[in-house]
Amino acid sequence: MSGYVQTITGRRAPGDLGLTLMHEHVLCDVTPPDLAAQGLPRTPVTLMNSHAMRYAWTGHYGNHILDDTAVLADELRDFRASGGGTIVELTIRGIAPDPAGLARLSAAADVAIVAGTGFYTHAFCGDLLEALSTDAMAEAMIGDLSDGFDGTGLRAGIIGEIGVSDPWHPDERRAMTAAALAQVETGAAISVHPGRDPASPARIVAHLVKHGVDPARIVIGHLDRTFTTPDQALRLAAEGCVLEWDFFGIESSYYPFADIDMPNDALRLRMIRGLLDRGHDGQVVISHDICTQTRLRRGGGHGYGHIPDAVRPMMRRRDFSEGEITRILVETPRRLLTLPGPA
Repeated sequence: MSGYVQTITGRRAPGDLGLTLMHEHVLCDVTPPDLAAQGLPRTPVTLMNSHAMRYAWTGHYGNHILDDTAVLADELRDFRASGGGTIVELTIRGIAPDPAGLARLSAAADVAIVAGTGFYTHAFCGDLLEALSTDAMAEAMIGDLSDGFDGTGLRAGIIGEIGVSDPWHPDERRAMTAAALAQVETGAAISVHPGRDPASPARIVAHLVKHGVDPARIVIGHLDRTFTTPDQALRLAAEGCVLEWDFFGIESSYYPFADIDMPNDALRLRMIRGLLDRGHDGQVVISHDICTQTRLRRGGGHGYGHIPDAVRPMMRRRDFSEGEITRILVETPRRLLTLPGPA
């Protein structure tokens, strides 16, 4: 495959990526704003509270902060030992991005990291969204992709996860327009954090396409908590975008942000199997969206190695062919992350 993939430590040939997780966080702070405002100390994870923190994962300050680089380096080494190659890290403005920290972790763990650029939801970065024009937001993303974050030379390789709320805030809509402008200028794929309304993904795709984005360069994430029926997924797939189930490893049906029943890994695979059976092979990617202490192995969770260690064997047991598994874990991510130009 011609072209290159822009990782946080430099360009790589697309064929070097290996198994790729398309939606993760390694260094971040996604503490819910109302919890952050309480001024509480961090809650350490213990054997006595790990279940409560994992179940009600928005209620314990510190759970949403990933900043211990020694721990995270070991977590990434576990991913490498499990057969992983690349992590797409989508921590963007509003949730404490740290490109320099990612570069150090990538080198320490020998894991390729593709960093995202963009703006999260209004609840997390409303002041910034309100202060910037649409063109200024686009210029910021283009700069991160082309020149590097804040003049560091450490470049983003994907746009997103661009945040959308319910209802879609006007400033978030402008940020999505800016993402479209940046996509058309750079060719980078766009990863989207949609609203929880099942109608939100299609609205976002229509908005991006209206502004010139090829739907094959759009990834709609978090479908685990957005779609509950196969027909919803099939209708979105018909738009030509890539569908992402990125809560793999969450086995609890409880979801703290809405009154829905979350699927487990087996039900996620059942939904994906239905898409493939209807001709949408090549339009699916998966990930964990790790953003809490309790989902790290060293916090009692599954870690970044869960998909290669546990989900891939489950796919084989559920009659996914090796070609289908490779497309989901290697080939579709490689296509999405490849940019035009020499490696």
